[in-house]
Amino acid sequence: MEIKPIGYIRTAFPTKFGLPRQSGLCKSIEATLVFEPEFRVPEALKGLEKYSHVWIIWGFSENKAEKFSPTVRPPRLGGNTRMGVFATRSSFRPNSLALSCLKLEKIEKTENCGHVLRLLGADMMDGTPVYDIKPYLPHVDSVPNALGGFSTEIDDYTKDVIISKKLEEKLTPQLLLCLREALSQDPRPSYIDDEDRIFGFLFDKYEVKFKVEGKTLTVLEIEEL
Repeated sequence: MEIKPIGYIRTAFPTKFGLPRQSGLCKSIEATLVFEPEFRVPEALKGLEKYSHVWIIWGFSENKAEKFSPTVRPPRLGGNTRMGVFATRSSFRPNSLALSCLKLEKIEKTENCGHVLRLLGADMMDGTPVYDIKPYLPHVDSVPNALGGFSTEIDDYTKDVIISKKLEEKLTPQLLLCLREALSQDPRPSYIDDEDRIFGFLFDKYEVKFKVEGKTLTVLEIEEL
């Protein structure tokens, strides 16, 4: 079976570094799903406006496994412990497919791209290919007493984020909120714990540099590119 993208995601994250590791962790991060011309058919979206959330099936376009590996090393387990690939959400998979549950903020008609989906809680980088959309059904998709496997055994890795007033003023309120949420999840690989190291990543039209000491993440620079 061959599949092709029905559209592409537009976000403020042009690279993988800095992205939330799961959808919904940063509820304010915005994404826009822009459909390919052949799928810009309003009838295809009829009824979707009645749902609050959607499943997005997308592709790990930047991670291409050369061969199948039955085990992977989840970053949140320190990068050394191996788990079965099907017991993780690793991006290195047989078919490089991903699944995210996002809040459907609205369906909007645009002048150049037809109808687009405005989404919240995204964990995808800019340009990510989307292969399908399915509505989230709370009466069957939600399982309150489900087990979370080793993911629930991981220590809390969230950080307190410090951004000076001077740096805050460089961003719009929405971008600032998104950046704070993303940084609070500590984007560093968990096996790196160097308090003297300065990290950086691209965010919208800016380069953000930060360092981490204990439970505190301090933003050092926000430079417009």
